[in-house]
Amino acid sequence: MSISLKPFNTFGIESQALKLVEVQTAEALIQTWREAQTDHLPVLILGEGSNVLFTENFNGVVIVNRIRGVTVREESDKWLLHVGAGENWHQLVEYTLERNMPGLENLALIPGCAGSSPIQNIGAYGVELKQVCDYVECVELLTGTLHRLPVEACRFGYRDSIFKHEYQDRFAITAVGFRLAKIWQPVLTYGDLTRFDPTTVTPRQVFDAVCHMRRTKLPDPRVNGNAGSFFKNPEVSKAQAATLLQAYPDAPHYPQKNGSVKLAAGWLIDKCQLKGHRIGGAAVHRQQALVLINEENATAEDIVRLARFVRQTVGSKFDIWLEPEVRFIGRTGEVSAVETIT
Repeated sequence: MSISLKPFNTFGIESQALKLVEVQTAEALIQTWREAQTDHLPVLILGEGSNVLFTENFNGVVIVNRIRGVTVREESDKWLLHVGAGENWHQLVEYTLERNMPGLENLALIPGCAGSSPIQNIGAYGVELKQVCDYVECVELLTGTLHRLPVEACRFGYRDSIFKHEYQDRFAITAVGFRLAKIWQPVLTYGDLTRFDPTTVTPRQVFDAVCHMRRTKLPDPRVNGNAGSFFKNPEVSKAQAATLLQAYPDAPHYPQKNGSVKLAAGWLIDKCQLKGHRIGGAAVHRQQALVLINEENATAEDIVRLARFVRQTVGSKFDIWLEPEVRFIGRTGEVSAVETIT
């Protein structure tokens, strides 16, 4: 017997798993994981499937994390939130705004759930999760022991964390703690946000602007399956950035604290005139080149071939080699996305 994973990934790719279990508690999650171990089956823990590409049928058990609940503790200078891993991310952003607890508005409309946010260290419009995260609560699957990792221990990097490395298979995230300062500092460094006056702008205005930008630039997964930004924005050396800017003075570029320069992957893809380029049922989105879409009954192989073509084209033109942000899932678990499209 097999279960379709099409409703559980926002790409809308048809794939199968041997078994799928939705869990509401950490105890149920551990129990399901242990049963899979007894049956010698691989396990994949999934949130809302908004950042995965199933490249093959999954030969194991998919555990869908639906651990919910939000509690708030107020202190003199901040609000402290404890959020179940299965809570929808955008609904959490709305929840905080409605209760006058700003700080997450730049991250509005990012698909997925709260428990997935630390894995990628999600970010948008100048804000990353690590700036508002207080801790990540996770359970050690083998022992059932609950751990609370302070933000410093999560090893957050650009779309990276400890949960993508040594904690990937041993731990499951059950909750995330957030720290929202009462003295709100707007972040207005990107896109339409730069037009606001920082002395008068409100959190709601930032939220509305972010939602508008995302809705006008990004496709709705319910219409065209996608996983949001497919590639990471590459970081290059100052010298490489200077060479690019000599040829393209208008190229978006963002100097980093470590001395490197971050470039816009979407701009690089657009400069290769790849918007709308299609392979099989997969296409580069016509409004936002950073997004690959399931335009017409795409297969996983269509997406992989398109991603490979985009990477090769950008690499040949700029000598900059893009890496997928999306996680690739094979028959027994995550596989290297870079190796898959190289």
